[in-house]
Amino acid sequence: MKMTKVLTGVAAAAMLLTLAACGKKAQADDGTVRIGVLQLIDQTALTDARQGFTQALAKAGYKGKKVQIDYVNAQGDQANLKTMSERLAKDDNDVNLAIATPAAQALLKEDNQTPMVFTAVTDPKAAGLVDDLKAPDKNVTGVVDLVDIPAQVSYMHKLFPKAKTVGMIYNAAEQNSIVQVQAAEKAAKQLGLKVTKRTVASTNDVQQAMESLAGSSDVIYAPTDNTVAAAMATVGKVSLAKKVPVVPAASTMVEDGGVANIGIDYKELGRQTGRLAVKILRGQKVKQLAVEAPAKVTVIKNEKMMKAFGITAQDAADAAK
Repeated sequence: MKMTKVLTGVAAAAMLLTLAACGKKAQADDGTVRIGVLQLIDQTALTDARQGFTQALAKAGYKGKKVQIDYVNAQGDQANLKTMSERLAKDDNDVNLAIATPAAQALLKEDNQTPMVFTAVTDPKAAGLVDDLKAPDKNVTGVVDLVDIPAQVSYMHKLFPKAKTVGMIYNAAEQNSIVQVQAAEKAAKQLGLKVTKRTVASTNDVQQAMESLAGSSDVIYAPTDNTVAAAMATVGKVSLAKKVPVVPAASTMVEDGGVANIGIDYKELGRQTGRLAVKILRGQKVKQLAVEAPAKVTVIKNEKMMKAFGITAQDAADAAK
């Protein structure tokens, strides 16, 4: 009798497993891929990267009914990052996309089983996302947005050669910003420039920090900081009012209130990330896909701000040489 019950239980369990497997196969066979997207905050660069990502998916045929995207935006809130990461971890996604360093860190903490690609991340090793850039070892790969910071600082110095003190504004809670500011400070000091810094915790702090920084700086360098990027309209207004130019690291930040710099196109960065996701969807393992650098760097200009600070198109071009 006991043996009969055991055999019956085993048979029932086997049937349940078979049904579950069939269910998963049916889900996979419906032709729809499922992608979770976690964006840190609403700001132009991150939104451009997301749009570029979906464009790459569409170009590869993942559009319309062939793709289901679960998009969530934490609006810069750490508690939201955790809650949204937990939600995406419960979904049966084929790939997850994390946009910006804090988003990638939060999502990895909650889910290391679903393949993840990141975009708009400055230093994935320092952020704990990978140990090996060439052979990612944590089921995470992606495209960094780090450009040559010493070259950017040099560009700024050529644009404004009379500037003696460089101000830097950033959120000290963002690991990506800390890495950039350290590199920028080192590069500035090597050029004989003094450095003064102000930190912000939210976009609400940006105006006051900018006004303070403008009072003690000749030019301001802003790294690809998500908090500052989200408040670039405010940065630009203070820059004009105080007559202190801002040279941001990101192309979208230049467009939203900076003067000029050498930078990257975030839509193209997103497309590059999307192509990595397509490779994963088509069967490649994450560890086979090295973390990539931006494919292209160009001179980004804001004509209105250039005019306000006496910079010509030729000046902008010559500074990049």
